[in-house]
Amino acid sequence: SDLRQMLATKSVENIQFLPFLTTDANNVGWLGYGCLKGDGTLITVNAIGAALQTLYILVYLYYSPAKRPVLLQILLLLAVVVTGCGYFALLVDTGTRLGQLGLFCSVFTITMYLSPLADLAKVVRSKSTRCLSFPLTVTTFVASSSWTLYGLQLHDPYITVPNVPGIVTSLVRFWLFRWYRPGQDKSYSPLPA
Repeated sequence: SDLRQMLATKSVENIQFLPFLTTDANNVGWLGYGCLKGDGTLITVNAIGAALQTLYILVYLYYSPAKRPVLLQILLLLAVVVTGCGYFALLVDTGTRLGQLGLFCSVFTITMYLSPLADLAKVVRSKSTRCLSFPLTVTTFVASSSWTLYGLQLHDPYITVPNVPGIVTSLVRFWLFRWYRPGQDKSYSPLPA
């Protein structure tokens, strides 16, 4: 939905960049975790997710009027990913690598789920959910719920625990959409119940 909006309007107005960036880092980390664990589901889902998030980032960069801050954030993400890969490949012994990478991915997942709340004060102050994406909120709720259930099924706390905040933050955003109903100028329509 956000990608479609950027392409249709040739603008990034009212679209947050931080969720794209943190989600891409999250996907790359979980892809590594899936490879170490040998989990085909984690590998497939996160390879596709990383490719899509990279596409979103490139489109956002293309349509962004302020390219320098966006490029700096992308370079920072690349530095974190390269540093993380180097750390886990060179400095962490094989016996603890999976656990440490799981912890690292958990922190990124929590960051990803909390990033859309960066504009919470703006929403409350303006009494408008204009800066929040309803489709992203629905997707976050479904994804975090699914990963929580998957983690419970595997008895993997690295998958289960960090996805719970995704459920909670999605519920907070749903409440904000209900409390501050979208105006006429919002470019989405709520999903039918």
